[in-house]
Amino acid sequence: MKRFVEGKDRSQSTLFPERLDDYVNEDNPVRVVDVFVDELDLGGLGFSRVEPLATGRPSYHPSILLKLYIYGYLNRVQSSRRLEREAGHNVEVMWLTGRLVPDHKTIANFRKDNGPAIRKVCAQFVSLCRQLNLFADVSVAIDGSKFKAVNTRDKNFTRGKVKRRMDQIEESVARYLHQLDSADRHEPSPARTMTTERLNSKIETLKTEMHHLQQLEVEMLATPSQQISLTDPDARSMATSGRGSGMVAYNVQSVVDTQHHLIVAHEVTNSGSDRSQLSAMAKQAKAALKTDKLDVVADRGYFKSEELLACDKAGIAVTLPKPMTSGSRAKGRFTKQDFFYVAAGDVYRCPANEHLVAHSTTVERGLILHRYWTNACQACAIKGQCTTGKERRITRWEHEHILEAVQQRLDEHPEKMRQRRETVEHPFGTIKSWMGYTHFQMKTLKHIGTEMALHVLAYNLKRVINIIGIRPLIAAMQVE
Repeated sequence: MKRFVEGKDRSQSTLFPERLDDYVNEDNPVRVVDVFVDELDLGGLGFSRVEPLATGRPSYHPSILLKLYIYGYLNRVQSSRRLEREAGHNVEVMWLTGRLVPDHKTIANFRKDNGPAIRKVCAQFVSLCRQLNLFADVSVAIDGSKFKAVNTRDKNFTRGKVKRRMDQIEESVARYLHQLDSADRHEPSPARTMTTERLNSKIETLKTEMHHLQQLEVEMLATPSQQISLTDPDARSMATSGRGSGMVAYNVQSVVDTQHHLIVAHEVTNSGSDRSQLSAMAKQAKAALKTDKLDVVADRGYFKSEELLACDKAGIAVTLPKPMTSGSRAKGRFTKQDFFYVAAGDVYRCPANEHLVAHSTTVERGLILHRYWTNACQACAIKGQCTTGKERRITRWEHEHILEAVQQRLDEHPEKMRQRRETVEHPFGTIKSWMGYTHFQMKTLKHIGTEMALHVLAYNLKRVINIIGIRPLIAAMQVE
């Protein structure tokens, strides 16, 4: 063993430090967790059993279990069983919990029973970040990402999936019945008997499955989403960026500040679309930052007129691209962007320099829409490039100026879309990496929200440690 680094003899006596505190240096992140939890008003946040019961077996104080969970999520240990093992042999955890080793059931029940309070702890740390002036920019990016649920695709049923499976069963039953008819035409024999029994067994199995699917269909049609998941009832099948791909997942919305990439606000939903999430998330971020005005950048998946109007009323300036759904450009014809609106005369000027005047007003989906057209289209030399109808009509929403302001901000600052991508992808990628690119530990929307809050808290905590350092952060917590 020469010329190798040699270890100590296992039977050799060793003089360890007398205090457990000597094993944890002053720059260890576990000290941040300890101070942060000790400075919280756990009773005011809503944690149960802050005050001990007068009778019965003594319980663990919520601070011990909260410290254990924050440490676990900081170190990619989210399982209650693994946390129990860590408490028994990890020196840092021993120091943090005072050598207490709660069993995994107690640890799991704490997370399950204190969801709202844990989410308030996450918000409390965001408030601390605000007091440390880490959100001086008041500029944020919003995005959503799909996180896998415990439920697999085989245990999730949609109307299309159920119909396809029913059609397959009917085809299989018809095929087996045809095989039975063919077998009946043969002379009686042991082989024919076995074949008949086997086919009848398959038919009965398929009939049972068909009956089960019919029951699922009734339950599914009674749900708003027209879906049903057997393992996690709140999980939903959602499309992903890959063609023909999808997963049973939750849609996690996050608002990330553009300066330090801290998560200002987040929400877990089971809606696969982002279209109705913009104003709610922006208002939540505005409240968390305690600012009068807020700049928000998002992708085209959030474009919805009603949402942009709500943001404008709340003093939130949004920058995002408008989805180009019109097929006119592909066909070589003019689009709405080629028509210039003249506010002074309330008219549109077309590429042929004709003025389109407002002729009618309609209400669609609660939106007041004005229709503009001109009678000069029939004699226009470039009518073929504009429309195939009698005249070209332009629709204008009564709050169209808000959409135009959004487009103007995008035209003036096109770099914001690159900034958005760089901002929101960092926290999502980091958290998914910590999760091991696997599914959530818990089930149902309520409990998933708790689990996500712990992930966000751990992410923000580690980000702030990297930004300002451990000792300044501890000092700031103790001052507060």
